Amino acid sequence: MKKLLLTLLAVLLIIEEWLWDFLSACGHYLALWLRLESVERWLSRTSPPMALLAIAVPIMIVTPINLAALSLLVHGLLLQGILLELFAKLLGTLLVARVFSLTKPQLLTFTPIAFIYHTVSGWLRWAHAKIAETAIYRFAKQLKADVKAKIKAWLA
Repeated sequence: MKKLLLTLLAVLLIIEEWLWDFLSACGHYLALWLRLESVERWLSRTSPPMALLAIAVPIMIVTPINLAALSLLVHGLLLQGILLELFAKLLGTLLVARVFSLTKPQLLTFTPIAFIYHTVSGWLRWAHAKIAETAIYRFAKQLKADVKAKIKAWLA
């Protein structure tokens, strides 16, 4: 049972790592494509209260999409509702990850945010240490490195 739980935890962490890396890269390239360098520079130097407001913006963008997905689900459009919710989760993660990475020092000046951040980070470090030596995790890390190398070679 313990091995099964560690394997499931490994799979979840692998998916989380891959999605976070992918969405962070997408956020970076989206900001370049939209020419938002000056906005990003401003965000990275903004005050803590403004950083808190900035992190609320992605939530305000994604909430109506979540409500639309819920409406689709309530009206029996299961596939459309699930797909829209999946889109909302990916978009929300992309936006929150980008804004958080730019405003992290300012946001961590707020005690509740710092507490949540350090608590969740501690759990993730613990979970990562538990699964880092599992065969599936090592396989996935190697696969990820191979895929990155092939993409890099293909783009070069």
